[in-house]
Amino acid sequence: MKKIEKLSVKFGLKLLFLAVLILGFSCSSDDDDGGGEDPGDTDPIIEEIGMGAALHGANGIYFGPDDNLYIASFYGQEVLVMNKENGDISNSFGLEENVTGPDDLIFHPDGESFYYTDILTGYVGRMDLNGNLLGYQYVAPGVNPITFNDEGRLFVALDFQADGLFEIDPNLTDPPREIVPYIEDTYPLGFFNAFDFGPDGRLYGPSFLFGLVISVDVGDPGDPPNSGSFQELVADGTIKIVSDGFTYPVAAKFGPDGLLNVLDQTGEVFKVNLETGEKSLFATLQAGLDNLAFDADGNLYISNADFGWIIELLPSGETRTISEGGMIGPMGIAALTGSNNQDELFVGDVFRMRNLDGASGEEKNVYKGYLVPEPNKLTMPFSVQADGENLVVTSWFSELVQIWDPDTDETTEEYTMVVPIDALRVNGEIVVSDLGQGGVVLASDNSLIAPVTVASGLATDGEILWAADWATGQVWQIDFIDGNAQTPVEVATGLSFPEGLAFEKEGYLVVVETGENRLSRIDLSNGEVSILFENLELSGPGLEGSVPTWWFDGVTVGPSGDIYVSGWGPNVIYRVSTE
Repeated sequence: MKKIEKLSVKFGLKLLFLAVLILGFSCSSDDDDGGGEDPGDTDPIIEEIGMGAALHGANGIYFGPDDNLYIASFYGQEVLVMNKENGDISNSFGLEENVTGPDDLIFHPDGESFYYTDILTGYVGRMDLNGNLLGYQYVAPGVNPITFNDEGRLFVALDFQADGLFEIDPNLTDPPREIVPYIEDTYPLGFFNAFDFGPDGRLYGPSFLFGLVISVDVGDPGDPPNSGSFQELVADGTIKIVSDGFTYPVAAKFGPDGLLNVLDQTGEVFKVNLETGEKSLFATLQAGLDNLAFDADGNLYISNADFGWIIELLPSGETRTISEGGMIGPMGIAALTGSNNQDELFVGDVFRMRNLDGASGEEKNVYKGYLVPEPNKLTMPFSVQADGENLVVTSWFSELVQIWDPDTDETTEEYTMVVPIDALRVNGEIVVSDLGQGGVVLASDNSLIAPVTVASGLATDGEILWAADWATGQVWQIDFIDGNAQTPVEVATGLSFPEGLAFEKEGYLVVVETGENRLSRIDLSNGEVSILFENLELSGPGLEGSVPTWWFDGVTVGPSGDIYVSGWGPNVIYRVSTE
């Protein structure tokens, strides 16, 4: 059941400034214990297709004293404990233990507790192996890599939301010491990611933005911060460039052979000689690499954020799969007409857009969504709507709405919004459900079409627009006359946190009620809401003060008439058919 979990945190992410007062709303729906009435008077059938990964993405990894692999899953909002031999999960720590979005983790030298970095909230947490929280300290937005040096000093850096390097008190009580201070809109380290201390006492790691591996002098306790640009920090010796020519380097750790192992998000694994800076390609894996760890025997394990897998990389360069990868968290979903008039699905999957066969669930293609925006390239796809042969892609994380062509894998239009939740084309215009602008707006000039308390899903038949209000549980119909939006008319109420919304057929909409984990149908002639299916496993709750829809639970209707719902919990797509 999706709701807002209470958490007293100071958010650094600029999109998470919204103090949305939604808990005061009581949303209920007409309870219908049957399967609901289908327009065709046939009983719908539900099945799962497009089976995905076991994990909701895998980020930082580290071996615990029990020789199990501890995995930080930012997207899954949990730390998992995995058997390195068979991939079995023996324990997990999530929202109930105050883990909200961990991107990296490290064990205390005594092995009795571990630290994790909640990248969205900017906090570092410390937890014992029973899940008891021992400390939780705010550092700065984007806190990400974390490690100890041989002296027991603890260090963290910032990525993607900010840039900087800090030494923090292992007890999480004394204020963090700035080494390279966080200054808004400056990038002196280029997002210093997963790092490790070298034999010379310097901190080695990737500079994600600059495509480099660098080392940093962390100084002594009490030293003043080192301010300046990247070039200035190189000039004064704070930074040394170790190796260059990477694309998106994300992690660097020393192996038993003394070489620095470097991961690039492209899928490449390099070994770097510190004396010469020379890098040699050791293996090429699936793109989306995130982090690496060595067990007590010196065996190398690697995580993949985009596909959610864990593998062991053998000395021969071959791999042993520990946990299979695949779809890590389906959100928005759209259906186009494929070959032989089959439903062709496009599913937003955080860092990827996945193209599935609607009949079999077979994955036909995977497209990269860019965390760091690039011209004419797909953003991180959260919501997806059909637009002829193209797709309208929405990302509140990137503040973008794009028109994207899957044939060329390029965007043809792009709009910068405030906090866009969903978008589609109606009567030739792109309209956006924008939480930051208080409702439904035109993308072209941001003019308000319809005020909505908490913007959520949209639907259209091409001429009429329907908009869901997540907080009030209402669905509004907006008609157009000569291209001008008319006064919204309520067509349904009493829904429980509605998100995905789709036009099913003349006179009917389907809607995902995330508050009750169900798919419902709206009869537009009388506003009656009937339940199609309950007990769907949808996405987890958002954090208080964040975007309420969080990971968007989408729905679409294919040309075949089948209904498809994103099943975030088990990483599947639910297909609902009436024949």
